[in-house]
Amino acid sequence: MTKIIRIHKTGGPEVLSWEDYSLNDPAEGQVRIRHTAIGLNMIDCYQRSGLYPIDLPAILGSEAAGIIERVGPGVKNFSIGQRVTYSGRGAYAEERNIDANELISLPDNIEDQTAAAMMLKGMTVHMLMTKCYAIKAGDTILVHAAAGGVGSIMCQWASAIGATVIGTVGTDDKIKLAEANGCKHVINYFNSQFSAEVRAFTNGKGVSVVYDSVGLSTYKESLSSLENFGVLVTFGNASGPIPGIEPLELMKLGSLSISRPTLMNYTSVPELRQKASSELFSFVSRGNIKIEIGQTFPLSDTARAHSAIEGRKTTGSTILIP
Repeated sequence: MTKIIRIHKTGGPEVLSWEDYSLNDPAEGQVRIRHTAIGLNMIDCYQRSGLYPIDLPAILGSEAAGIIERVGPGVKNFSIGQRVTYSGRGAYAEERNIDANELISLPDNIEDQTAAAMMLKGMTVHMLMTKCYAIKAGDTILVHAAAGGVGSIMCQWASAIGATVIGTVGTDDKIKLAEANGCKHVINYFNSQFSAEVRAFTNGKGVSVVYDSVGLSTYKESLSSLENFGVLVTFGNASGPIPGIEPLELMKLGSLSISRPTLMNYTSVPELRQKASSELFSFVSRGNIKIEIGQTFPLSDTARAHSAIEGRKTTGSTILIP
C-alpha cells in the first residue's frame, strides 16, 4: 500500500485528496519507483482546475525523481537501486509503476530534488528555445515570470548562450532574483507598462521573441513588445487563457507570429527527450544553470502548495517531499 494525491472532480486545491493506493506488480516493460522528490508545476493546477481537461479520477504531478525498487519483465536498461528521473503525469505518489522507456538515468552529480525541480521545466525551456524560436547570441528576448521555475532556467540558459534577457516579475521582491538569473533589465509588470520599458531598453526596436507563461493579462503588451517579424511564444495561462487573435492583426502589428507549443509533442520523441535532458544536465553540471528550490511541502500538503503557486507566492521551483 502506498499514498497518492488524486482528484475525483475538478475545482480548487480542496479537491486534492490524500488517499491509500494499492500497486500491482510492475507489468512488462515497467519498473517500480519510490519517489524521493516531486516537482510542482502550473500544469498541475490547470489540470486540477479543469482548464486542461483530463480523464478522472486522476493522479496529478508532472515530474519526479526517485529510486527503482522493482523491475518488471523485459526491462534491460535499468536495475534495482538505480536513481532515475522523468517528466510525465502521475507523479503525486509515494511509489508508482512506470514504463521504463520514460525514464532518464540520473548522473551522480545531480541531486534528486534538483532533478525533480528541473525535468519538466528544463525540457520545456529546451523546446521553447530550440523549436519555437531558436535563440542565438546577440538576440534580445523578453521572459515573463523571470523568477519562476521555468523563467529562472530560461533566463540563465539564454544568458549563457549570449542573448540579452529582459525579464518581468509580479512583485518587487523578485527583482533581485531575476537579475541573479541573468536578466539585464527587470520590470514589475504590475507597476508599469512593460511594453514601453521594453521599447525604451531596445531603443524603440523591440525584442526578437517574447516567452509568455502569464497569458491573458500580458499577451497584448507582449505583442506590442516585439520587433517586426518577432515571435510570441505563449505557453501558459497563469492569469487565464488568451482569446483568439486574427491573423490580420498580427500583420498590422509588424508581421508577427505566434507559437503555442505543448511539451507532449516534444517529449514523445525519445531522441529529443534524451537530447534535451543531456544538454540540461550538462549546463547544470557546469554551473551555467543553477536550480533554485524556493520552497518545499510535504506531499500530503499538496493543496497548500497549489494555493501558494497560484497565489504567486513562490519563487524558483517548488518540491513536494513524499
